[in-house]
Amino acid sequence: MKRHVPNFITLLNLASGFAALTFIINGDLLTASWLIVIAMVFDFGDGLAARVLNAYSETGKQLDSLADVVSFGVVPGVIVYTLIDGVQSEWVRIIFAALIPAFAALRLAKFNTDDGQKDVFIGLPTPAAAIAIISLIIGPEYNQSGMAALIVENPLTIIVYSVAIALLMVSHLRLISLKFKNLNLKDNLSRYILILLSLTAFIVLGIAGIILIIPFYLLISLSAQISR
Repeated sequence: MKRHVPNFITLLNLASGFAALTFIINGDLLTASWLIVIAMVFDFGDGLAARVLNAYSETGKQLDSLADVVSFGVVPGVIVYTLIDGVQSEWVRIIFAALIPAFAALRLAKFNTDDGQKDVFIGLPTPAAAIAIISLIIGPEYNQSGMAALIVENPLTIIVYSVAIALLMVSHLRLISLKFKNLNLKDNLSRYILILLSLTAFIVLGIAGIILIIPFYLLISLSAQISR
């Protein structure tokens, strides 16, 4: 029975992504964005459950990627499509929005076939890409003067931003893994710095601090690579 627990949690991730799509259809991007945050909790929870219960399986590995494509690829792509409604050409909207799910699927396929990404990520992980997109919705909602508000107001800026996120997913950029093997400060210094900076952002900016998480993640990862 316990072997099915991680897969059930993964399905909750998928269900959250599907629910997010229904809210986008009804014009509620904010609720959809929070459902993606919930999907991320389930995405973390299925891996944790698999480790605690020692319930790893190839089915679970593939199911996790399928759920991630929906929650962290398709949904952010539809959000981008919705945000660039000021673009007159429907095909332009579709093409640029489709880059997010397409490159997310490619990123996940590469991850599943690359054993070298246990301690480091090659390219931006799909949950991180999703955070970058939903911050465009959550940030302005809680901080009208924030950077995300300036991006959302301009369709061209959104297109450039989303293309950059899509390309980062399939890039060869080496980024720190967020998995803790122990609590040793030396082994996890970059992770602790990221947590500290993220908490500081939330304390200073409130929920709108979400817009700084991915920039912090990229900068810390680059700094870690340079210092080696």
